[in-house]
Amino acid sequence: MSTAEEASRRTRRRPMVRIATPLAPVTPPEASEGQPLSPAAMIFRQPQLNCHIIAILGFGKIVGAEEVKAGLEATLVRHPRFSSVQVTDASGRQKLRWVRTKVNLDDHVVYPDLGPAAVAGDPSVGDHFVENYTSALFRSQLNPSKPLWDLHILAVRTSEAACVAIFRIHHSLGDGISLISLFLACTRKISDPESRPSLPEPRRRSAFVIPDAKSRMLLIWIWTFLVYAWNTFVDVFIFFISAAFLKDTKTPIMGTDGVEYQPKRIVHRTISLDDLKAIKEAMECTINDVLVGVTSAALSRYLSRSYGGCLPENLRIRTTLLVNIRSTAGITELADMMKDSGAKWGNQLGYILLRFPIMKCENPLNYIRKGKTIADRKKKSLEAIFTYNSAMLIVKFFGIEAATALCHRILSNTTLSFSCIVGPTEEIGFCGSPLVYIAPTVYGHPQILMLACFSVNMQALTMHFQSYMNKMKVVLAVDEVVIPNPNMLLDDISESLRLIKAAAIRASRS
Repeated sequence: MSTAEEASRRTRRRPMVRIATPLAPVTPPEASEGQPLSPAAMIFRQPQLNCHIIAILGFGKIVGAEEVKAGLEATLVRHPRFSSVQVTDASGRQKLRWVRTKVNLDDHVVYPDLGPAAVAGDPSVGDHFVENYTSALFRSQLNPSKPLWDLHILAVRTSEAACVAIFRIHHSLGDGISLISLFLACTRKISDPESRPSLPEPRRRSAFVIPDAKSRMLLIWIWTFLVYAWNTFVDVFIFFISAAFLKDTKTPIMGTDGVEYQPKRIVHRTISLDDLKAIKEAMECTINDVLVGVTSAALSRYLSRSYGGCLPENLRIRTTLLVNIRSTAGITELADMMKDSGAKWGNQLGYILLRFPIMKCENPLNYIRKGKTIADRKKKSLEAIFTYNSAMLIVKFFGIEAATALCHRILSNTTLSFSCIVGPTEEIGFCGSPLVYIAPTVYGHPQILMLACFSVNMQALTMHFQSYMNKMKVVLAVDEVVIPNPNMLLDDISESLRLIKAAAIRASRS
């Protein structure tokens, strides 16, 4: 029996502490007892894509059971998605519906017996324990008769934190933007414990505006429209042929037959957000452009070493890049998200197929230039909106199984998943303890995937970037059979960032 499974059976104490500033109960405008799951939530409930979100949280001090349970009672449990179960209705269509229930926090908050790791005091022992514990969670499942989330508190010292918590949340409850908005609503500033964190200023997405027909701007608008239309057409065409037959090149980081049966391991590393900003300023691009370039350089280094220094040309390595399609980009206040506004709660995700340039470059800045060119073109395409809406249309006309099969084929024919989420810009606290880092990732149960997988190449590598204060956390979820030393890939990311920053500084001085 795994460590996580043993821990879930242990007796836990009830809370004795109250939180002074509870989160007001929130109810979506359409929420009522028995509301059906959205099509996107239903897709994440299918066996092929039964996805869960894992968020590893590092704390500056140990958080006690009473504090955690009292804090959750006053905040998280008040949200309807975290206090509802998914129940099959009695109609002939057998739809899943959200039904509110009484939440017993003893069923959701786990304090496992840490054994030797608790008394070792060696951060490296703690790091290894957390990695093994998280990997063990992949082999267990959330109880469908209860709200689909749990929280594991590991009072063990690691190289970065005095205590680690692991949130496990089913993806049908919401996407990363929704969940981090809720989490931030449950936290407070360390500098001002009565205030909630300040969020990065949300950006309104650009929209087509028809100018005065007598001005030259009309021609610019027409040209922009044609560029968007052509890029979207090309991307949609590639999307369909990728679902049909176009696969990525077989490389050492591509999943092999049977990878869906393998457990995953999560590793993470902190890099400097200031370093990324320095490259951004020098290259006049965005942070996302820099991340694409750094990732391309790191993958090129890793693959070159795997091929004995002879990196093949024209490798097709693509990512399914998850994109927030809400009208307001970035993190939104929870209260606004629960209103009937453009920033909706739930799974508002499209995805685009982005090809990483894999090549050897004498000048490291060429990775950024190439990545920026690719990213700029993708920004002038409506591919993400198309992938989301096409899935909804397929659900409507052909059923949830057809939409799930389409998503599954796309994931099977690409190499990795990739996402970047903006976090708070100041230090925050949760249940009275300062938060040191946030490390999110996603996984699906391998034993469930085998019910629908027949000789397909599921992704062996998932990569997430999460910013917090002046730091960026790089998180990898890997199949150890395919990538036996994921820390080596983290080393390549760190070294690529160092080389690119040094080249950017030299270029700015010349």
